Amino acid sequence: MTKTKRPEFRPNDFVVYPAHGVGRIISIEEQEVAGIRIEMFVISFEKDKMTLRVPTHRATAVGMRSLSTPDVVSKALETLRGRARIKRAMWSRRAQEYEQKINSGDLLSIAEVVRDLHRADDQREQSYSERQLYEAALERLTREVAAVSGIDEPNAARQVGGVLLSRAA
Repeated sequence: MTKTKRPEFRPNDFVVYPAHGVGRIISIEEQEVAGIRIEMFVISFEKDKMTLRVPTHRATAVGMRSLSTPDVVSKALETLRGRARIKRAMWSRRAQEYEQKINSGDLLSIAEVVRDLHRADDQREQSYSERQLYEAALERLTREVAAVSGIDEPNAARQVGGVLLSRAA
């Protein structure tokens, strides 16, 4: 087992885990796995009622990162104001690309998915799978905006919603 530089995360830090979004490190503990002692971050995802253990030496390799800076959040909100860019590929291919962007953990990519899948009231209805992807991306975006801005999720949702509505106007 190779020792890599341990990321500088501490208990009570908010982090972004690509496949699950924003969580909070509740502790760093040692655990014995197959006779080897491994130091792990214990990450709590309150909203999902889930706890995840990530080996500290693998955290950056799996894509775990600190919260985005307020600058990146501003760029993400600016991305939402742009025009939707929908490729002419089949839905299954686009859905795969959207899923990859959501699970990348990159806030700007997630904002692109929200922008591309957002429907104004006067537009056609979304399919079930389209709505699922949109809601997943919107929730990830909202959670990170809330954590970075230091506000609760309903206020962050109103802020993101306001940006999306201003685009439609």
